[in-house]
Amino acid sequence: MEKLSGLRHLFMTIFLHSFATFMVIPAITDVTMAALCPGKEECSVAIYLSGFQQAIIGLGSLVMMPLVGNLSDKYGRKALLTVPMTLTIIPLAILAYSRTRSFFYAYYVLKILTAMFCEGTVHCLSLAYVADNVPEGRRVSTFGILSGIGSCAFVCGTLSTRFLSTASTFQVATAMAMLSAVYMRIFLPDSIINDNLSAPILSQGKLDGIVNPDEESDKKMQMFKTMPSIEDMLALLKSSLTFSQAAIVSFFSNLSDVGLHASLLYYLKARFHFNKDQFADLMVITGVAGTISQLLLMPVLAPALGEERLLAIGLFFSCAHMFFYSIAWSVWVPYAAAVFSLFYVFSQPCIRSIVSKQVGPCEQGKAQGFISGIGSFANVASPLIFSPLTAALFLSEGAPFYFPGFSIMCVGFASMIAFFQSLMIRAVPPISSQRVGNYNCMEA
Repeated sequence: MEKLSGLRHLFMTIFLHSFATFMVIPAITDVTMAALCPGKEECSVAIYLSGFQQAIIGLGSLVMMPLVGNLSDKYGRKALLTVPMTLTIIPLAILAYSRTRSFFYAYYVLKILTAMFCEGTVHCLSLAYVADNVPEGRRVSTFGILSGIGSCAFVCGTLSTRFLSTASTFQVATAMAMLSAVYMRIFLPDSIINDNLSAPILSQGKLDGIVNPDEESDKKMQMFKTMPSIEDMLALLKSSLTFSQAAIVSFFSNLSDVGLHASLLYYLKARFHFNKDQFADLMVITGVAGTISQLLLMPVLAPALGEERLLAIGLFFSCAHMFFYSIAWSVWVPYAAAVFSLFYVFSQPCIRSIVSKQVGPCEQGKAQGFISGIGSFANVASPLIFSPLTAALFLSEGAPFYFPGFSIMCVGFASMIAFFQSLMIRAVPPISSQRVGNYNCMEA
């Protein structure tokens, strides 16, 4: 009963945090364009800066995600959740105060610094929290519900943006980010994996003002041992064929998703003159379809089809909707393509569920952190590949041929690679949780 209560509070925490982060997405493109290229519909500088920002954030996340997952196995999910949820407030508060060029640059720098730790961390730790509290047979459905909560927050956040001014959007987002951090600290019970592994970051001695130097030295050594090495990551990849295949699928899936998100809004602004309100409409359609799918369809389809088949279905529709965006010939086509989220949202929960079954309970944080790190590596590579295609070539006046959606089509081909790789994944019995878990708990 306590575990179910913890999940309810986790879902509310994720909803509030996601609401705050998602509601600024429709507005940030207009803010960026107004700060860097006022009065213009096309701005290569904005695309390059956004791509550079995403690449640097991805590089930082690549290092931080496995470390955060590993530390959460030792110190608990709640302690590690506190840091990113608090840091997220800072850049939002800057744009809530002012959106002039100088404040935009301050936001830009602080967003890079904070997001290197925050980007994907909350989601990664939430998945590990679910894996701690849900049996293997029910994980894919619960992962789907967690993603559905995120989609619901996406809908509510972007719908709110549709009816708010730009200034009010960032002010409300800041308030919601603060509320999510406070709610999590008060109501969310920590996820205890094992008494030997659950050591508080702040010991009682520190709280009382008494510090033992030898104890501090031992803890620093333990901290360094907790940092995953390259050998640890390679061992995890070699631990099972299914795990390595899921990692490959995760890379190309994230490569295409990041490429699409980095290019799509600028493409639609240049091609069809979209603004904040049209972006919000498009995202509401995507979010509503994704929420319906993850909360209603996925819990029914996952037990019947299995996550391997559901993963392939999701990636197929992911390819299809990217190709539709790339050849959009009228303003209604992007809205029709957005409906495909009814099916392509299957992919991420399925990948996470497949991965969670390949490791024991004491390695859930490490495994989920590793997959998040793979996604972060894709975050680095994707802007470097697709931003030049978008900015310097096919959205500029010097394009070699007229095809504004060419970079989006290239993104679709990356998603197609993930689809074909997913077809090779075969269902295998999950690793014995007790055997692997006991070994790792004793070893720790």
